[in-house]
Amino acid sequence: MVRKRQEGGEPVPEIREVAFSAPAGRPAGVEVLTLAELRARADACQLSTPHRPGFHHLLLLDRGRLVHSVDFREHVMAAGDLLWSRPGQVQHFGDLTGAEGRLVLFEAGFLDPATAAAARIEDWYGPPVRHPEGAAARGVAEALRQLHTEFGALGGLPLEIHLDVLRHLLAVLVLRAAHPGGAAGGEHDGACAASATYLRFRDAVERGFTRSRRVADYARSLGYAPRTLSRATEAAAGVGAKEFIDRRVVLEAKRLLAHGDQSAARIADRLGFADATNFSKFFQRQTGTTPIAFRTAVRGGAG
Repeated sequence: MVRKRQEGGEPVPEIREVAFSAPAGRPAGVEVLTLAELRARADACQLSTPHRPGFHHLLLLDRGRLVHSVDFREHVMAAGDLLWSRPGQVQHFGDLTGAEGRLVLFEAGFLDPATAAAARIEDWYGPPVRHPEGAAARGVAEALRQLHTEFGALGGLPLEIHLDVLRHLLAVLVLRAAHPGGAAGGEHDGACAASATYLRFRDAVERGFTRSRRVADYARSLGYAPRTLSRATEAAAGVGAKEFIDRRVVLEAKRLLAHGDQSAARIADRLGFADATNFSKFFQRQTGTTPIAFRTAVRGGAG
């Protein structure tokens, strides 16, 4: 149930934090189910209100249409689309009626560290929805089918072996989902170098966006020219380095506004702004609305 609290005399829905919970008698850390099973088991109202899972969602839509929101952005999914939402991202489902597919829920720690790194499972900046085609689509679908079959075969193997098989099959799925375009090499070496630069910059921003929003600061600490960072970020993320930093700050601001009752002044301090006025001007410039108006809108939507 969505908890409520009083704010200005009015009840305000609170966006739920959702922890992973394995079904009774099932191994912890991973679950595979169909959307039909999800409809039968879950409360539709809870699915359709914003919530913040502490685990990964991998959803392959087989038939129908589904609207799914991730971090306040709405995605319209069609057959063949693959959704990957990450722990901590705010999401909610649209109407599941008529949508068919399979959903994998898993905790980050279920995978071995090498696979987690190769699949970049902590890359919150990747597109939530992709549409693999051809051999890539067939590879993802087959990996998911095998994982689903093994998940339902509890009792066919000793539990520890069953868990190992699930872990390996999930590794195949996440690697295929993370790299749907195949291997790069040869003439792509330059792109790989740019990607490595972007990844270093992305990780530095994740560590430091509450302290600095200046591209020059990151360029200095990483040993690049600001222009190099902007080119690499433009190639990998579709935006320049400054816009990339600003978007990360806005995302964190939205999460703080949606999840808690902290004042604009407190959020401004957490995000490295001099005061609430500067933060409010920045937020409005980036989003077209004020922090308070955003908080009211997202919680009104939750209700």
